Amino acid sequence: MTLLFRYLFRNNLQVILPTLAVGTGLYLLSDLFDRLDDILEAGVPGNVAIWYFVAKTPLIISQILPAVFLLAALIQLCLMSRDRELMALQAGGVSFGAIARFFVVYGLLWAVLQLGFSQVLGVAGERESARIWQEQVRGRTPGTRDLTNVWFTDDNHVIHLEVVTPALRKGQGFAAYGLAADGIHIDTVIRAKAFTGTAGTWKLQDVEVFSTRDFGHAKLPEMSIAIGQDPQDFAVIDPGADPQRLPLWQLGDAVEKLRTAGSNVEGLRTAWHMKLAYAASLVVMGLLAVAMVTWRDNIYLATGLALVFTFLFYTMFTIGSTLGQKGIVSPPIAAWGADILVGVVASARLLLVLRPRSLR
Repeated sequence: MTLLFRYLFRNNLQVILPTLAVGTGLYLLSDLFDRLDDILEAGVPGNVAIWYFVAKTPLIISQILPAVFLLAALIQLCLMSRDRELMALQAGGVSFGAIARFFVVYGLLWAVLQLGFSQVLGVAGERESARIWQEQVRGRTPGTRDLTNVWFTDDNHVIHLEVVTPALRKGQGFAAYGLAADGIHIDTVIRAKAFTGTAGTWKLQDVEVFSTRDFGHAKLPEMSIAIGQDPQDFAVIDPGADPQRLPLWQLGDAVEKLRTAGSNVEGLRTAWHMKLAYAASLVVMGLLAVAMVTWRDNIYLATGLALVFTFLFYTMFTIGSTLGQKGIVSPPIAAWGADILVGVVASARLLLVLRPRSLR
């Protein structure tokens, strides 16, 4: 670790940690005012209410970290410019390129920290706060959300579920259409009034089996059928569920299972890429901070511009997420588009500043 790296690292920590604390406090205060009436009306005990906000804190930190990183980097660089430290560094042969490389490496470290923090503590905290809100404030029993009209494929079956409760792995209205060897024609139809299932085996109740080859028909009180799909995996396609509440590795596993089952996973793939792209945005914010200081080093102007750029970045990020969820744009482009655009603009500015200038 070079002397310059240690110096910039120490200075940035002195700015980013207080900024992160203030940002988290303001976010929690805003959330408190927004939800206080509901909490008081529900008669939630004080210790439960406190735990609700404590559980939300890791996710809040991971959400505001890119904006805080940009603001802290700009404040640090503007203070260094005001104290003539940047001029001294350039006089000593340290260019903005070296400073930009530091923020790329430093941003990468924070990106890894943000990703791990958000996918472990952030996801667990979000689940816990959501549970408290649903059970203690809304008074809803967990695991009762139903999905209707679910279609998927499994091996040589096309399967339709009228109603399924993913959390309980059961439902009503099961129909499986067995395909012939040509993969086009249907040779068997299995219907059941109710079902329960795990990955590998589903148990059907009140079953009817039809054969299109010999027009056979049989009724059975119960029957087992080999289906690789786990009903619990359908929770991630619940319109009321948030894929962000799944850790990155679980979301990726669910995407593969549902893709194999023939389900549309564009929205889930977008969410998976968004998690990585959001963490990588810290690197982009570092580049943007250095690029902005090469243009204007006034700390008040820089602070205002940081807020404007943060708003624009989150807007692009949200638009990309929406386009990816709807299948209008491919998930990688939808998720990484904002990072790529801002990174290219910031890099172009730095290259313009760093390019050799001919003497006239």
